[in-house]
Amino acid sequence: MPAGRKPARKRRDEARPAPEEGAPRGLTTGRRQGRPLRPGRRRLLADLLPRVRIEVPEEGVLDPASLFDRPVDALWLEIGFGSGEHLAWQAAQNPGVGMIGAEMFLNGVAAALSEIEARGLDNLRILPDDAQPLLAALPPASLHRVFILFPDPWPKARHHKRRLIQPATLDRLAAAMADDAELRLATDDPGYLVWILRHLQAHRAFTWTARRADDWRRRPADWPETRYEAKARAAGRTPVYLLYRRRPRGKTSEGEGERAGGGPTA
Repeated sequence: MPAGRKPARKRRDEARPAPEEGAPRGLTTGRRQGRPLRPGRRRLLADLLPRVRIEVPEEGVLDPASLFDRPVDALWLEIGFGSGEHLAWQAAQNPGVGMIGAEMFLNGVAAALSEIEARGLDNLRILPDDAQPLLAALPPASLHRVFILFPDPWPKARHHKRRLIQPATLDRLAAAMADDAELRLATDDPGYLVWILRHLQAHRAFTWTARRADDWRRRPADWPETRYEAKARAAGRTPVYLLYRRRPRGKTSEGEGERAGGGPTA
């Protein structure tokens, strides 16, 4: 190459790694995959994922009963399950519950599949994609518990629109959740904590169950610690645990989906 000439820049699509064999349809590995998957994880994507994957209909309503091979007593959803530790633990501890996990990160999906295979879980289904279309497709009042644990805080102000907790998302959750259903959230980011509290306190469909400081400082007994949480504590970050309930329909003073101003800012 002649002196002083810069090497040609790779086009963005040329710089992306090739998709893993068995990668879920619709996943762009350049955006949604980290380090290359081991052969065993690739096998799970190719063989197990098609058996436990949820296909969200483009139109109409998704029948939750059709997702499982046997009847379930309740339907729980975890949005952004990371490596699937908490998701699999809840499925194993609650065999009568139908668990759904939504995760866009391919490595996390593969890790969750490994948990399903190792534990023999027949009550867990995976959506390897954005949860928003799933929320829109679920029947009203069909979810009995929802987990949103340590979502990406997107700390830069210009990226706040990417945060999962938004008025539109809470409206969809309010529609899909049954009366008195529980919404569990956790974060170790102080800025995102303020954001979550502001939005949920302003939403008429949800009520915070905390009565004393320990209610948000201590993780409930049926909420296992994950590796991410342990790393956060080791790094000096303090997780906060929030439990909200979906108010019974007809008992919201200004109607479903409407939001009031105000709410705590810290």
